[in-house]
Amino acid sequence: PVTGLAALNGDRAGLQLVILIDDSARTSLGSQLPDLKHFVMGLPPTTSVGIAYMRNGTAAFSQGLTSDHALAANGLRLPAGSAGGNASPFFCLQDLLKRWPNAQEGVRREVLMITDGVDPYAVRYDPDNPYITTTMSQAQKVGVVVYSIYWRDRGQLDASGYENNAGQSYLQQVSQATGGKAYWQGVGNPVSLSPFLDDLARKLNNQFELSFVARPQAKAGLQEL
Repeated sequence: PVTGLAALNGDRAGLQLVILIDDSARTSLGSQLPDLKHFVMGLPPTTSVGIAYMRNGTAAFSQGLTSDHALAANGLRLPAGSAGGNASPFFCLQDLLKRWPNAQEGVRREVLMITDGVDPYAVRYDPDNPYITTTMSQAQKVGVVVYSIYWRDRGQLDASGYENNAGQSYLQQVSQATGGKAYWQGVGNPVSLSPFLDDLARKLNNQFELSFVARPQAKAGLQEL
């Protein structure tokens, strides 16, 4: 039974958004930095933004969560473009989920990943990949919504269409499981991130919280709805 439906605006508009960029991404991503900065600067004042880079299995912040959007935009830089420097994008996301800075009760937490999703530890797509299922479970338990934009990395694995298809499938799997959306345009880099970022901004500004009475189950843990 549904007990409530609340628009997340006004005094419920608080949002913490981390933009998590793959430090192994091809440096052509630099051409998209103006669009990313425009997106950050256009977020409402109730949104705190942090900028982090995927590096050696961790989420390394170049700018912590802040409501100063100009300061957050200054945290954007060219990725290092070093092949395999991320270890795995999903290890980096798990690290962020475990060490989320300044988590606040009643404030939404969401992530925008920019990566190709290629996992060097599981290059063949497997819907039951334990790294991916663990990432989904951790995100669900802490209530973090994950969005992603596909951008190819450097490296031998990331040059193959086969591995990139698997990476896109993993990104789609994580986003679907957490209530987000995975954006891509074929297996090549998109011409512009603007259409994706505009759609994401609309979604962030039009979210709702649905409350309901959960039915007890015989088995403990998360249940499918």
